[in-house]
Amino acid sequence: MVITRNGLVLGATAVTLATIAVSIFGIHSQGQALFKESPKELVDEVWQIIDRQYVDGTFNHLDWQAVRKEYLSKSYNNKQEAYKSIREMLKKLDDPYTRFMSPEEFKSLQVDTSGELTGIGIQIGLDEKNGKKLTVIAPIEDTPAFKAGLLAKDVITKINGKNTEGMDINQAVALIRGEAGTQVTLSIVRNGQPKDYTITRAKIEIHPVKYSQEQTPAGNIGYIRLNQFSANAGKEMQTAIQNLESKQVAGYVLDLRNNPGGLLFSSVEIARMWIDKGTIVSTKDRQGEVEREVANGRALTKKPLVILVDKGSASASEILSGAMQDNKRAVLVGSRTFGKGLVQSVRPLDDGSGVAVTIAKYYTPLNRDINKHGIDPNVKVELTDTQRQNLWLRDRAKLGTQADPQFAKAVEVLRQEIASGANTSVPKN
Repeated sequence: MVITRNGLVLGATAVTLATIAVSIFGIHSQGQALFKESPKELVDEVWQIIDRQYVDGTFNHLDWQAVRKEYLSKSYNNKQEAYKSIREMLKKLDDPYTRFMSPEEFKSLQVDTSGELTGIGIQIGLDEKNGKKLTVIAPIEDTPAFKAGLLAKDVITKINGKNTEGMDINQAVALIRGEAGTQVTLSIVRNGQPKDYTITRAKIEIHPVKYSQEQTPAGNIGYIRLNQFSANAGKEMQTAIQNLESKQVAGYVLDLRNNPGGLLFSSVEIARMWIDKGTIVSTKDRQGEVEREVANGRALTKKPLVILVDKGSASASEILSGAMQDNKRAVLVGSRTFGKGLVQSVRPLDDGSGVAVTIAKYYTPLNRDINKHGIDPNVKVELTDTQRQNLWLRDRAKLGTQADPQFAKAVEVLRQEIASGANTSVPKN
């Protein structure tokens, strides 16, 4: 999931299963009083937001005016009846990314990613490529879900015994989240095989960047692992690059495997550390209007770069890897990424509830729409689920070493890039 400072979200069915003690939206008392008098006002407020902002001007070939007439003709005795109708109304769009949230659900989505997390540490989504089944986008490294063995693309069939068929993201989050020390059981299907995981919720502290200097067949290189695009990821990435530059590394391997995303501005900030010029990402709304983020001439290094990606690399990871690939700044090694390319606006409503609306798509610099497809690496190195589990869970000391098949291939590619002598360090001012 990618959230911008102004409330835009990319891949917004991705929800981090954690509770964040941060509030970024205010609530209007006047609106609350109005809502108490007429729950119908809230129904119309949601309809108006969709009418103004929804990415598809045909509303997925739905007569949106007729929908308004249908739902405003009803009588509402309380807010729960209004909430139910709003969910029904939005379901007609057949878009799992556009959804209504009660005040409690909305509060759980008000994520700054710099607060203290309490949960199991996964991001989930409704995978449109798989019949909109509730799916693990990626477990966050070193969290309870990660240590339990959950993998990207695991399909969640039950939560504490409750069938997830037809369940939306909000319902799933409400069932999975909970107090630290309590447990939740997820029933998953992986490659057709069912399995149950009982996971103990915990407080989660995330340090997004880990880095080291490695002696490899490619020479002295910098290995940087980015776990999540959190608010402090840019600062930590800058420190990592500057430290490794001082050690005179010959090139870099940036590991985005199993990185489910995070903040949009963080992905743009980090991209600017690697490229001096060029487009990073663009978005298009239903009018075809484009907003574009570009490099600013302040790259910290021009040395050869190889990026590791896999099916757990989603959203912000795809923005960064797509920008690097299209600008020919890096070679991508690994397997196809997850495929999250929709932009949402998250809006507070007058009673403290909220609505997430798909308002745009994002595109790579070469105008590629990666939604549902993902990004194909330049050099494909597939791992079986058993290999991934062994590498990430049972023998993590091998991660980022020559015993890691994807890393070993990255080093081989990097050696060729270094030998070509095409890239050099950025001159110091």
